[in-house]
Amino acid sequence: MINQTENRGITSIIIENLTDGLLFFNKENKVSLINPAACRVFQINKDDILGRKIDDFSNFEKLSNLFYLLGKEIKEYFKKELEINRDLILEVTSIPVEEKGDKIGSLVIIHNVTREKMIEKMKTEFVSISAHQLRTPLSEINWSLEVLGSEKIGKLTEGQKEVLKKAHYSNKRILNLVDDLLNVVKIEEGRRVYDLIPVDFENIVQSVIKLYQEKIRNKQIKFEFQVPNKKLPKVNVDTKKISLVIQNLLENAISYNIVGGMITIKLENKGKEIEFSIEDSGIGIPENEHKNVFQKFFRAENALKKETDGNGLGLFIVKNIVEAHNGRVWFESIKDKGSTFYFSLPVK
Repeated sequence: MINQTENRGITSIIIENLTDGLLFFNKENKVSLINPAACRVFQINKDDILGRKIDDFSNFEKLSNLFYLLGKEIKEYFKKELEINRDLILEVTSIPVEEKGDKIGSLVIIHNVTREKMIEKMKTEFVSISAHQLRTPLSEINWSLEVLGSEKIGKLTEGQKEVLKKAHYSNKRILNLVDDLLNVVKIEEGRRVYDLIPVDFENIVQSVIKLYQEKIRNKQIKFEFQVPNKKLPKVNVDTKKISLVIQNLLENAISYNIVGGMITIKLENKGKEIEFSIEDSGIGIPENEHKNVFQKFFRAENALKKETDGNGLGLFIVKNIVEAHNGRVWFESIKDKGSTFYFSLPVK
């Protein structure tokens, strides 16, 4: 058996060899433990920091940012990103440590994510450059196909028209993917919301619905738009971005619906919020996949089997745009019975 002394020795060895930095603050918020990994990250000597209160961190160049994050009382955080400088980005977790119900201190875990963030940035830059380079020639191809299809430069046979129609559809799909990738890049770079102006939300919804009337008719979908009798208060939004949110949700409701199905859009006044909901009678989302719905490139298994169009970026974009407006987004879905997606925005 391992006795207490041996156990403490093993624990000490583990702490000393951890790749993540560890700091333990006692009841007085003084450092009583710091491991070598933390010393390396902050480029400090152990003896310079042991016994010091967190207030003293402001005197150390790289520790000062940690102090401003945690504060004098050492706030609780879980994987909070902290940028020390361009070459050092950390993930900070701080938790209270208790013994028999009494707090005896705080443990702060430091995980260096600089390399991951650099790779993430390089990927984002690559996607941005590639998408921008692709967009111009694809737009020119799209224009050329439209000109040919209009027969302004010569008559076409029925067979030629059919080939052009398919080419135009495929090119449009690639253009939509490029646009989605550019939107994702803007989100990840933090450029999410620009011009906030007070607007009548109902007008935005109506304008988006008009764009999809032909698609709704072609799929013989029963469509209903419900609004309150009383005029809704205005909301402060970036009109283009919120239109994109509604487009993505309506596009999904149509694409994953059945022929002859139904779609109902509702707007409701919830006092301090306006709530938008879109209900469909489509294929739904399996319950075990609900947790992944708003992740990048996620597509439900049943959607993949049906070979429906989609790139798995729409709902990721929806969530980020709504949250950038200080709104909320959520959903309810049952496989083979349909889905209802909701988002709410604060009123002006």
